[in-house]
Amino acid sequence: MHALPLPAWRFYPVTASTNDEALAWAALGAPEGSVVVAETQTSGRGRAGRRWLSHPDAGLAFSVIARPLPGEALHLSRFTAWGAVALAEALEEVYGVRAQVKWPNDVLLHGRKIAGVLAEAVWEGDSPVAVVVGIGLNLAPESVPPAEAVDFPAGCVADAVGHPPPRWPTLAALLRHMLAWRYRLRSRAFLRTWERRLAYRGQMVRAGETVGVLAGLDARGGLRLRLPTGEERTLFALDGHVRAVDSQRDFT
Repeated sequence: MHALPLPAWRFYPVTASTNDEALAWAALGAPEGSVVVAETQTSGRGRAGRRWLSHPDAGLAFSVIARPLPGEALHLSRFTAWGAVALAEALEEVYGVRAQVKWPNDVLLHGRKIAGVLAEAVWEGDSPVAVVVGIGLNLAPESVPPAEAVDFPAGCVADAVGHPPPRWPTLAALLRHMLAWRYRLRSRAFLRTWERRLAYRGQMVRAGETVGVLAGLDARGGLRLRLPTGEERTLFALDGHVRAVDSQRDFT
């Protein structure tokens, strides 16, 4: 952490939510790139208010504060992808495993969810003055919630690499990749990288009530589905999570 150009960071042995801590800090003026890390979260949350379980020593729970540039206000969905893409790249660099992004905000290894990303904004009127990107990452088996507590198969990095990865080097690698992309979120290079990481590309998927072949992303980061009629439809995060159609048998 000390080797990274972070302007400020805070560590909490226990907190309700790193995103809540970061949102409050951002509202008080925390600078771009500030980081909040917790050993344990008691009320961590994911997208749509879902609970994110946190186990001490077995995973990572942290949030990064960004200050959107004027043009980035139209691309807020890319802040979620920023965390997911950076995590996938960091895992491949450090551990040699190929992670995928399950649109819009999950990271998969071997088809199992190992991480979730939640981006939330601080607004002044109609302008986002800060975006907080929270990431919960399962590293060791103890971090994996029981099957009855999740709506999609969960796993951890240890399942793929054969041992629990060290937390702080993993966090440092992830933050390095986030820093490398930070001011390129609107670039075609970022969009292409995100698209290459998409899980289920070319496969039949369901997103909300829509079923079609996952074709890729549009210029806004929306998900392009090719419907059985031949029509193409673009979906956005509010339209629901993506599932491979054959996964509906076990998780609905």
